[in-house]
Amino acid sequence: MNQESAFASDLPRVRPNHSSLFRYSPALILIAVAIADLSRFADPDLWGHVRFGQAVLNAGHIVWNDPYSYTALGHRWLNHEWLSEVIMGALYNHLDVFGLKLMKLACATTVICFMAAAEGETGAPTLIQFAILITSAVTIGPQMQFRPQAFSFALLSALLYMLNRDAYGRGGARLWLAVPMLALWANLHGGFILGVATLGIYAAVSGAQDLLTGRGAARMRRLGAITAAATLATLLTPYGIGTWNAVLHALFNPYTRMVVLDWQPLAASLRSGWHSGELNAGYLELALALMAALTFAFILTPAAGDLPLVAIAAVMSAATLISVRNLPIAVIAIAAPLARHLPLALKHRWPAVFANSAPVEPSSRLNQAILVLIAMVVFWRGDLFSNNLGTVDPYPVAACEFIKQHRLRGNLLSLFPWGEYLIWHLAPDCKVFIDGRYDTVYPRQVFLDFFVFNYNQDGAERALTKYPTDLVLIRPAMGAQKALDASHDWRLVYRDETSRLYARSDSPAAKTPGAPFTGLAKIATFP
Repeated sequence: MNQESAFASDLPRVRPNHSSLFRYSPALILIAVAIADLSRFADPDLWGHVRFGQAVLNAGHIVWNDPYSYTALGHRWLNHEWLSEVIMGALYNHLDVFGLKLMKLACATTVICFMAAAEGETGAPTLIQFAILITSAVTIGPQMQFRPQAFSFALLSALLYMLNRDAYGRGGARLWLAVPMLALWANLHGGFILGVATLGIYAAVSGAQDLLTGRGAARMRRLGAITAAATLATLLTPYGIGTWNAVLHALFNPYTRMVVLDWQPLAASLRSGWHSGELNAGYLELALALMAALTFAFILTPAAGDLPLVAIAAVMSAATLISVRNLPIAVIAIAAPLARHLPLALKHRWPAVFANSAPVEPSSRLNQAILVLIAMVVFWRGDLFSNNLGTVDPYPVAACEFIKQHRLRGNLLSLFPWGEYLIWHLAPDCKVFIDGRYDTVYPRQVFLDFFVFNYNQDGAERALTKYPTDLVLIRPAMGAQKALDASHDWRLVYRDETSRLYARSDSPAAKTPGAPFTGLAKIATFP
């Protein structure tokens, strides 16, 4: 067997003496953090996350039953994100919007630093490490938002670092830390199921390899015990097994992918970006490029040593093809195996990659200072240091002001993306039909009735007659607008370019003097 074949067949034993990015140029890592944290806007659920966290802080205990809707009022609320929301509520209470920005920055920093550390375990050239890291930062950035998912990205990156350290032969990985990590994770976000899957894949593939090569089952038993203990640790939440029920309900709800854009398959998201001519879909193409690069690099340099890590990356990539919201987890899983195999695949075409196996000297202080300055400019231009937070979607800002000005109250049927915005601005005077907690609060029939109304299908009137709806707030030109305009039961009381507000004809709201009012739409900001 020649030297190259041996090198490819037993990756953990052969580690070229290249530096990690932490030693070579920490400022390059800071640049990657700045890019990963660059995109900042208020997600439709942000108003709810902060308000729900504040409610727990004010009450001093978990809010067990829903107080915000009229279609599921008092229904059991399996809030698997409760701890994330408490953190967000506390940060907002003490540091305003800037506190939320610090939370997002901390999650982005954790992700990038653990990815860089995992790449350093592979012994890859620093140029390869940085190229993959910066590409990953660009790809992850659009989904690194003010959401509990950010905690899942951070914890997954930490878990994968430990597994990379174990796989590439450094030892001291302390995989038992996965047990308390999963206990914390299960209280932060439903993405803890990714941690369980990651441990399970690593244990199963590693164990199968040991059995096939005659190494025995000792390691398989150890990894299996850690996986089992970590899985049991996910039950250490206020909801116990209910946390799993909520997450599995979300994963297998067939209507979620029809209504929520980031639950759609990757191919559908790509087509949507191409047809609309939007350039912001470019990060999706970059993610596909990373997936393809690992696929071909591993085919060209197959090795058993890091097969468990490649298997994890493959499963996470498949999850991304099913739902684009999984894209960051695939990129996080791909980074280190790609850094390990890409230099080997490029060796013949790019001999300079292995031309010098001597330790790489750290970058000069002047270079570091320049890079830090560039990173600070990126942070500044990205509006990190302000208390401002804009939106990218239209919200019924002026309509909410109208409702409050005229002291309108009652049960409000509105659009799914506006639910938590309305809870923030109008609760408790108005209760909503549905909001972003559709998988943790609402019975499926409520979601189905809203789905039929939203798309103006047969039976759309059920949402108005089956439930005690007092007000309807929709976008102009929706299918429901024509039916509401033609109905004697409903009267238009307010309109602007963003929204139209209807009230029951026999209600005090419908008799508001001067109705229907015509207002000017406003751009929403958080809060």
